[in-house]
Amino acid sequence: MSCGNKTVLDNGLRTPTVSDEARTTQRTPVPSRYAPGPRGILVQQADRLSALRRLTTADEVETAVGRPAPVIRLKQISALDEGCRAVLARCPLAAFGYRDADGLSRTTFIGGTPGFVRVHSPTRISFSVPECDDPHGPVSFFFLLPGVGEILRVNGSAAARKGAETTVDIDEAYVHCAQAVLRSRLWQPPGPAEPAAEITGDGPLHRPGVARFLAEAPFLALSTWDSSGGSDTSPRGDRHTAARILDGRTLAIPDRKGNKRADTLHNLLHDDRLSLAALVPGRSGVLHVRGHGTITDDPALLETMALRGTPPHLALLVDVEHAEVTANDALARSRPWVPGAHPDRGTVPDLMALAGEHLAANSAADGGGPPTFLLKAVGAIPGLHRLLRLVMNRAYRSGLRKEGYEDVEPAGNSRRRGVPHRAPADEGRTEKHPREVRVAEVRRETPSAVTLVLEDVGERPGPFGFRPGQFFTLVADIDGRRVRRAYSASSAPGSSRLEVTVKHIEGGRFSTHVHRGLRAGDRLALHGPSGSFHAEPQPPDETVLVAAGSGVTPMMSMLRAQLDVRRPRGRIALLYSSRNADEIIFADELTRLAEAHPDRLSVTHVLTRRDGRLDADGVRRWVTGLSPARDARYYVCGPGPLTETVQGVLAAPRSPGRAGAP
Repeated sequence: MSCGNKTVLDNGLRTPTVSDEARTTQRTPVPSRYAPGPRGILVQQADRLSALRRLTTADEVETAVGRPAPVIRLKQISALDEGCRAVLARCPLAAFGYRDADGLSRTTFIGGTPGFVRVHSPTRISFSVPECDDPHGPVSFFFLLPGVGEILRVNGSAAARKGAETTVDIDEAYVHCAQAVLRSRLWQPPGPAEPAAEITGDGPLHRPGVARFLAEAPFLALSTWDSSGGSDTSPRGDRHTAARILDGRTLAIPDRKGNKRADTLHNLLHDDRLSLAALVPGRSGVLHVRGHGTITDDPALLETMALRGTPPHLALLVDVEHAEVTANDALARSRPWVPGAHPDRGTVPDLMALAGEHLAANSAADGGGPPTFLLKAVGAIPGLHRLLRLVMNRAYRSGLRKEGYEDVEPAGNSRRRGVPHRAPADEGRTEKHPREVRVAEVRRETPSAVTLVLEDVGERPGPFGFRPGQFFTLVADIDGRRVRRAYSASSAPGSSRLEVTVKHIEGGRFSTHVHRGLRAGDRLALHGPSGSFHAEPQPPDETVLVAAGSGVTPMMSMLRAQLDVRRPRGRIALLYSSRNADEIIFADELTRLAEAHPDRLSVTHVLTRRDGRLDADGVRRWVTGLSPARDARYYVCGPGPLTETVQGVLAAPRSPGRAGAP
């Protein structure tokens, strides 16, 4: 519900930036038995897991996977060439695997803007990581170009740390094929979500939001280490969920056909410690997992992960020590799900062509290939790279279909091939063409307010991307006239359903239509998101919200988004003024959230018919009682007089008797 007066305040009167974090929805649990479920498995008995056969030797792994062709190693180079540097200059996001000073394995996503990696020489790079992170020893990366299937993998070792800047010495780099990205449909609109697993037994996977996040995460980065001081971070992707919950502390990750290099599998034979970071397209949250891994070829388990009758050849079993969903600034700032933010055709090298150049150079240097001048001459043939891309795309499509994947779109850059996207719009900009949506539900909130639950029209609903606090414009034909009205989103971003809450205005054409004429199944046009009133990407340690009446709508989006991500700190306080108890919008939801997060959320209601209007003294007493931190962020949405009142209170000079008040 859009309100006319929205203000974002802190001690410096700054304006926040984007937050694309999403709230997951409730799902039906899968059957609680060791058998194929709708899209997953559930294992109840620990002895069943312990009885699964484990692979313990390289011969066993190679028997299942096969030996890599010699040509695979020839694509590996020991320094960053011009093509690699061109990729890094355009890349906004990378998976990063490392171990900290205590030897704990960690995987995360770093970056935020193209060129975040600084290349000092062909064998040395540096980049910024959060100061709480402290990489030691071997490290590994893979660099993602949004919209592109292949990735650039780089391995090395941490050389120096100065503040947030980490320097890495490069040992090797090579192009990885696009299979993981294609399996997960990483750059395409997500399909229906997996049902969240019903978890048996205690363990880290019981933590809030973990099971639901895993159910929707088709892509992850998996980091392992070998016995000789090397690190490897590789992509894993699957059509629905990349890692499946077996019990409260065990995950299964299918290992499907690849280039047979199998670095991850060989590493685990020597050092079973691992970490992973999982993604859900459209969101800026990341699931971080740390634990120990083993390899199994148990036929019954593999059968539960079969696609159209084709099981994976192996599976990784992860004994989870730690699991937590956190916000990720690199994802929020890089906007990988926004097609407009993807690199344009021609600005980055074709990674498959780059791999061919590495192969040609190494073949010539090894003496087993044609002379370098001949390779360059062949490479210069007009249209050759395009022909190689077409051949490789056909190979991708054929191989993945044999594994049971359908609707494979092997574009090197999805924007080049016209693949449709439904993803968050660019910053604060209304989309040129409206998005057709269907009313899935009309939910009564109060006698004068209803929430419309909207979803895409079509078989593949895309996520609704926006920043908590922004609004959308709804368009409907009412009595032969096209009528438009703007309403703030009340749901969290990233879900396949968008919620907007509409208060009935006496004589209002659109609100009257919504309250009296709109039904489930009706269709509307949607523009947006729009508006500069929104939350920031990384929630501050303290957020203070003041709302009146329908002004609580954008605040609800902020609350839902921020509370969905478990953070070790981050307090939220809401002061909400309503006419009476019957007119408190989201009354039950606010009560539930406050009870579920007593250490993070406090809600104070003011009923004007009982308590009188919220004035400066009331706001001042409430703020003083909070004792907010000096860097707290303030958001106000309501009638003009309330906004002016809150601004006046916050702008007033401090006094010794008001410690902690702004």
